[in-house]
Amino acid sequence: MIFNDDINAAVATLKNKGIILYPTDTIWGLGCDATNDEAVEKIFKIKDRDETKSLIILVNNEQMLERYVDDIPAIAFELVSVSESPLTIIYPKGKNLAKVVCAADGSIGIRICRDEFCNQLLTQFRKPLVSTSANFSGKPSPEFFEDIEADLVNMVDYSVKYRRHERQKNAPSAIIKLNADGTIKVIRTGRTS
Repeated sequence: MIFNDDINAAVATLKNKGIILYPTDTIWGLGCDATNDEAVEKIFKIKDRDETKSLIILVNNEQMLERYVDDIPAIAFELVSVSESPLTIIYPKGKNLAKVVCAADGSIGIRICRDEFCNQLLTQFRKPLVSTSANFSGKPSPEFFEDIEADLVNMVDYSVKYRRHERQKNAPSAIIKLNADGTIKVIRTGRTS
């Protein structure tokens, strides 16, 4: 019951330009409508994050990915299908997103999310979500819900209850940059030290 109640409340919050605190396929994150400038600005303000630092976006399938990325290199779909763990790919050019989501060069980091909760959230919301670690800029990323600073929890519009008590350690996703010519650069492996 908590699962469905959380989905409904989170979707209502997102539609109202609100910020959610939610479990992802990696770690707990702050999220909002990735197409809404006002909502994305709130994320930067809450995290006290420099707007020159781009954000990661979550989508739930290839069709949604195609609505927000220009000219997806063919190898991208192959990389996603063979990856056994969460993989964020930085594409050369994003589109139809809030202005400050993309990097200065127009590139955008997007992950096709396989997590049950995130998938349901994305399916019902029908738009991509910002997914940035639930911490203030410069502070460590939280391993568990209880590691999230209370001040940050109090700044969001809705905090998901589902999976708050989980003790499974998850690492941030691997990040690779995929250039227009199909070359790949590894930015982060996703493994914890």
